[in-house]
Amino acid sequence: MKPRKVPLRKCVACQEMMPKKALIRVVRTPDDGVLIDLTGKKAGRGAYLCGKIGCFKLAKKSKAFDRALKLTVDPVIYDQLEQDFIAVEDEFNAAKERDDDDDES
Repeated sequence: MKPRKVPLRKCVACQEMMPKKALIRVVRTPDDGVLIDLTGKKAGRGAYLCGKIGCFKLAKKSKAFDRALKLTVDPVIYDQLEQDFIAVEDEFNAAKERDDDDDES
């Protein structure tokens, strides 16, 4: 049986290619809202980010989300995203470790 192809995405901050499940998706919804999508299935244009707070700060500084989402993101939204990112970072890393353990079994 042929091995399944793993979809790769690029982090908007550090430009590193990684498996899609190893990245956090930030989505621009159809009504121009910007939020974090841990499921990866919400409708809208997505941008991917490593699970590191340093990458988020780099994306904020370089306005990477503005380019990736094709939308001018207000500083207030960046601040809200930063709080959300810190809140979900632990949950995301725990889920990633669980997936890694499942793959090794």
